[in-house]
Amino acid sequence: MDRDVERLNSILEDMEDGIFNASEDDYKRLFEHVGCGVYISSKEGKFIDANQALLDMLGYESKEEFLEIDITGDLYLRPEDRQRFQEMIERDGHVIDYEVDFKRKDGRAISALLTSHVRYDQEKNILGYEGIIVDQSPRKQMEKELKDAHDFLNKTIQSSPNAIMSTDLKGNIIIWNQAAEEILGYKSRDVIGKMNIEKIYPEGDARKVMQMMRSPEYGSVGKLRSYPITYVREDGKIIEGNLSAAIMYDANGNEVASVGVFVDLGETLEMERRLRQTQEQLLQSEKLAAMGRLTSQIAHELNNPLYGIMNTLELMKTEISPENKRRKVLDMALSETVRLSELLRKMLSFSRPDEEERHPTDINTILDEILLLHEKQLREHSIRVSSSFAEGLRKVYASKNQLRQVFLNIISNARDAMPEGGTLTVKTNGGKDNVQIQISDTGIGIREENLDKIFDAFFTTKDGARDAGLGLSVCYGFVKDHGGDIKVESKVGSGTTFTITLPVFIPSL
Repeated sequence: MDRDVERLNSILEDMEDGIFNASEDDYKRLFEHVGCGVYISSKEGKFIDANQALLDMLGYESKEEFLEIDITGDLYLRPEDRQRFQEMIERDGHVIDYEVDFKRKDGRAISALLTSHVRYDQEKNILGYEGIIVDQSPRKQMEKELKDAHDFLNKTIQSSPNAIMSTDLKGNIIIWNQAAEEILGYKSRDVIGKMNIEKIYPEGDARKVMQMMRSPEYGSVGKLRSYPITYVREDGKIIEGNLSAAIMYDANGNEVASVGVFVDLGETLEMERRLRQTQEQLLQSEKLAAMGRLTSQIAHELNNPLYGIMNTLELMKTEISPENKRRKVLDMALSETVRLSELLRKMLSFSRPDEEERHPTDINTILDEILLLHEKQLREHSIRVSSSFAEGLRKVYASKNQLRQVFLNIISNARDAMPEGGTLTVKTNGGKDNVQIQISDTGIGIREENLDKIFDAFFTTKDGARDAGLGLSVCYGFVKDHGGDIKVESKVGSGTTFTITLPVFIPSL
């Protein structure tokens, strides 16, 4: 159709210059069969002739009906456009690619390009106009679809919770979404076309990232998959996270730009650090508790023979007069024995430190916080968490920190028991006088002969180099100290269930 339009334009120009040499048959054939609309109209606003393409374009089946319409009122969507067209064409003698909106017979608007020339009589009076009309609706629709696609893509980029950045091959920033503004502190108006991406990297890292994208070692050539990296915020703060990036190519396979998606892991990494710190504190607490129990056992074992010695010395004193030199030796021996007894009493006091302050405590809240803290770590071990907390669960009178240590220890053991992944199930139930907590795993289980030993100090089924066998012993002590009970059920290959029962808090009247 473009060739037809060019040919018609050429014919119209030749007609205007008076050098039209084509035969009448050629003109008629082109007039009737060209793909765009061709017309001849009067100055007063009536069509004198039109081809079939124009009738089809405007929805008319009969040429006779079409030639009867009023151009200003029936064809132009806005009548003032007809007046503007006449002013231009009569001033210049022609119009080229005049964009205007027409009405079809059914009233639907279409966008068209109008190229026309003035028709004169022999005295150069204006008789009317002739020209071609090209339907722009398909082009307009395509432009709208492209605009909609562009707007959708832009909204997708801007709505992403992760920072999306794109640069040209020199590192100049060309895309910077809203999340990039929030995470890195730079406004898009200050970086797009104005700043190089190297500014947000530690020195040398930007080139390193580009080299990795071009290497096949980090996913595939042209891509970098989830690489740990740090960025520098506008205020100088270091941001930790993962970068996924790719090189963009043109149709010929040449590099044209790069795009990256940065996931801020600051809060997650900080949570993991707090978790490690909590675990280290728990381990230290376990060691101290074990040392206290050992001290207590030693003190008790020494106390019995020590009191026997003291009684024997006291008895010997009654048989030796105060003036006897041997009496002085007995007094010295008795004094040292008393001093040793006092030392043992202090050791016993050390092995039973004051209890942590206790308060009415919500078990569901403690468990929910712990599961949230462990969520990412468990997910990384392919462990699914299933929780079911009883509504309206009554509170227990307890040390929150000690109960946290109990639950953390059991959940950590469950994680270690499921090296290939599995399901961790945590449930709570309430009775009239107690609260029950069940923590189950689908791990390797515990052998039957070991079930009666797992709460003993220094007993462990793990690698002794990394486990002292103190955790469950501490858990048992804390639960018993709260007036509760802890039981275990397990079957090799089917998993383990710990059931903890604690008395409910009954406020004093």
